[in-house]
Amino acid sequence: MSDKWNVADLPDQTGRTIVVTGPTLGGLGHHTALELARRGARVILAGRNPAKVEETVGAIRGEVPDAALEALHLDLASLGSVRTAAAAVAQVGAIDVLVNNAGVMGTSYSRTADGLELQLATNHFGPFLLTGLLLPQLVQSADGRVVTVSSMFHNFAGKAPLGDPREQRGRYSKWRVYGQSKLANLYFTAELDRRLTAAGLPVRALAAHPGFAGTHLAANGQYGRSAGGIASILDAGVKAVSQSAAAGAWPSLMAATADLPGNTFVGPSGLQQMAGPPRIVGRSKLARNEGAARRLWEISEETVDLEYP
Repeated sequence: MSDKWNVADLPDQTGRTIVVTGPTLGGLGHHTALELARRGARVILAGRNPAKVEETVGAIRGEVPDAALEALHLDLASLGSVRTAAAAVAQVGAIDVLVNNAGVMGTSYSRTADGLELQLATNHFGPFLLTGLLLPQLVQSADGRVVTVSSMFHNFAGKAPLGDPREQRGRYSKWRVYGQSKLANLYFTAELDRRLTAAGLPVRALAAHPGFAGTHLAANGQYGRSAGGIASILDAGVKAVSQSAAAGAWPSLMAATADLPGNTFVGPSGLQQMAGPPRIVGRSKLARNEGAARRLWEISEETVDLEYP
């Protein structure tokens, strides 16, 4: 795969049904959905704020008047909401691609109604449950794909999030936990793909990261306050020219449509993977720990009360 992948390389998506979570106007999900709709896909936009989802639907229709779009209410921080959303999607038939794009970043300590830490709930446990519930429809497509959006922050996890997810031990570090949630995305992708292959199911799991894209990270102005390695990556990102959210969506689009093997990680090809055309990238040594990926899977099934088929 050359470093020259371009959004123009997106193949025709007519006849394909794709679910994209987190389609906030101007964000990665919006641009991912826009390009897929432009190529003829039927796109289901799943977000927690119905008014905001409609805003994105309107923006996409402004560029692609005949776009086949559907809105779905989904709050990934609520396991009940995930189940309700999955039940609603059951009626659409086969799903070709699920893009687990939605996420929260660097939030203050808080617990969801399910008793889970907010970042891990939204970024990992919610998508874990959603993917499991939609798996029969992904299998139905005969060439299904799950794309989960991770981050370079997986490098700053420190350790795998393998403790009791309903218990807080020690001081809460929002950036450390964010890194752990993004590490969890890579564990989930690797273990899901391993299990799909072992079961002989026609679905692949891949991961992508946007580099330093001009989305909510910059908008929230949350950089420069954390110590150590995280501060330096943010600092480097600020100094580098961050790429647009549209370009940040390219790795997700490549992972969703290019002919790539399962458990591939796609990110920008430029300096420190901050920006540039997408290509296959590596991951941290910790992220390659298969034992940790398996253990997190067991914890996750127990936490969301779902055994994958």
